[in-house]
Amino acid sequence: MPTRPSPSDNATPLGDSPSGPATPGHPRTALTPRSAPSPSDVAEPGEYDLVVVANRLPVDFTAAEDGSVSWKRSPGGLVTALAPVMEGADGAWVGWSGTADVEHDPFDASGIRCVPVTLTSEDVESYYEGFSNDTLWPLYHDVIETPSYHRQWWDAYRRVNHRFARAAAAAAAPGAMVWVHDYQLQLVPAMLRTLRPDLRIGFFDHIPFPSLEIFSQLPWRTQIIEGLLGADVIGFQRAGDAANFLRVARRLTGHNVRGRVVTVPAKAPRSSSGPLPGPAYRLAHVQAFPISIDSARFDALARTPEVQERAREIRSELGNPKVVMLGVDRLDYTKGIRHRIKAYGELIADGRLDVKDATLVQVASPSRENVDAYQQLREDVEGLVGRINGDYGEIGHSVINYMHHSYPAEEMAALYLAADVLLVTSLRDGMNLVAKEYVAARSDDRGVLVLSEFTGAADELGKGALLCNPHDIDGLKEILVRAAQMDPREMRRRMRRLRRVVMEKDVAAWASSFLDTLRAVPEPGSPAAARELAAESLGAPDPEATTEEALEHAGA
Repeated sequence: MPTRPSPSDNATPLGDSPSGPATPGHPRTALTPRSAPSPSDVAEPGEYDLVVVANRLPVDFTAAEDGSVSWKRSPGGLVTALAPVMEGADGAWVGWSGTADVEHDPFDASGIRCVPVTLTSEDVESYYEGFSNDTLWPLYHDVIETPSYHRQWWDAYRRVNHRFARAAAAAAAPGAMVWVHDYQLQLVPAMLRTLRPDLRIGFFDHIPFPSLEIFSQLPWRTQIIEGLLGADVIGFQRAGDAANFLRVARRLTGHNVRGRVVTVPAKAPRSSSGPLPGPAYRLAHVQAFPISIDSARFDALARTPEVQERAREIRSELGNPKVVMLGVDRLDYTKGIRHRIKAYGELIADGRLDVKDATLVQVASPSRENVDAYQQLREDVEGLVGRINGDYGEIGHSVINYMHHSYPAEEMAALYLAADVLLVTSLRDGMNLVAKEYVAARSDDRGVLVLSEFTGAADELGKGALLCNPHDIDGLKEILVRAAQMDPREMRRRMRRLRRVVMEKDVAAWASSFLDTLRAVPEPGSPAAARELAAESLGAPDPEATTEEALEHAGA
């Protein structure tokens, strides 16, 4: 678990990535970080017209016993979406290699220029495991677990965000687009704008954004909002998340908000001789951009003879039950795994599902195993599975088949084909791409999607899925029975509707939509930017605000 410092711990100074020679892509032991330079020390603009900034690089690092280094492209959806765009746009990717205390110089891998940011073991413990995953993650997921607030973690978060911002500033060409990703890097947009006011900066939040009442618990709430408002375009998964952010921004900063646009005071750029002339304000555009998957890839994968044969093998290995239900999640307290297993177990106990006719397959991939809450969750889930199997299992047949590891894409596609029902019972989820993967794999128009109404995916897939409230165990049980007994004609009709959405709105369309919006932002300081700013009536009330929100804004 991350070390929990005392709230009275002193703040630590800003730090920068260690220095020292290295060969491109080859690791070296990191030195103690030195103090961060002032903006005037930042390197001259780089050469890349598109820079992606994310916590992780798009490639995974492997060191062999002989000391050789290899990099393999990560299979994640973000990499899949952006790799073609970056290869065609002279792009660079700024991120961490995933290995602490090891430095790498920039290198090329899989057609992408990779700019590694070094993290020490202390950075990983305090910035990543601490502030990102034990403070922000539970806070942004409606405080399902209690967040921890420690000043030392916050200091590390600021320090590492500054390091990422400097790396992006040094890589970006004049007037380039920089796209920053996710909750680990929310301070980067404002830091980067201070370093490089010429850039178009976008930010996308992959997880939910909480309500004002929840977000206000964060001791550093205003700093986070000001960090995000450094971006020209701020993207969220759901319209509700965007609305939450706009309300929070209005209340905590007092900035003018009209529709989906926030008017932000602009910091004057500086030279060695002092401030330079520039606009007094700039605009931040806030919008929902629902993320998706590489739909065509999953569709094609599920059509291969090997995957289809493996799907038949899986059903045979399970004893050829009439109904196979499937859950696929990271082992995370936001995913509602306990609720799902409890509902299923009660249906078996009640006799509404026959143990000989139905089975539940639960894939729970390991996640954040150094964090207390995740260790406790694993104990709870595995204890619940064991009790249900012990009470109702038979020789050669488990009620619940539970796996605590990950599978390659081919095996996942086979599992999707083998499953009659996919269960997505998240208590809070930015999107949930597993739901979309299941739909993309079902070119046979079979299968039922049970989907939590608290996922971003519910906004797009709600008309074809069976929506559920996972907190309502009795209601969830009724939906599971309905899914297991669904008429084949209704099943096909629903799946066709789901597939139309998923196949059309793929991850490439998502990336293009965001980048097109960012590209349309006028160049900072240009006449077009001045005209856009003039079109906003500074200080006018927000016509979309409720009376309560307007009063809050007036009193901010």
